[in-house]
Amino acid sequence: MIVVSIIAIIAAVGYPNYIESVRKTRRADCAGALALLANAMERHYSITGSYLGAADGGGNTGAPAVFNTACPIDGGNATYNLTISAATATTYSLQAAPTGGQANDKCGTMTLTNTGVKGVADASSGYDWQKCWR
Repeated sequence: MIVVSIIAIIAAVGYPNYIESVRKTRRADCAGALALLANAMERHYSITGSYLGAADGGGNTGAPAVFNTACPIDGGNATYNLTISAATATTYSLQAAPTGGQANDKCGTMTLTNTGVKGVADASSGYDWQKCWR
């Protein structure tokens, strides 16, 4: 009975830490995917001379036409949805919004601009871009 109690206590402490570690790994994977999407936006700019039209259907916002629309980029269950949240001829802003098992991530939506400015939106108290982009 004592052994069962000890195992239950270890599981009660260990499982939440495991889940947070998985979320952190998924977040890091998607931060890399945002950087790759930024690279695809730069390729689009070098070909067309503008960031406009990089979204699905030639639009300026929404799901990217120049890159994958979800993380992980190699397939599997989507943990983040990638979008172009704003684009002009000379600027853009990208977002990665958590979904599925990642929806409760304390960092919320990750953002990246054409100047390399990283950010988070809808993050829990105590979570800023420095903590979320590590």
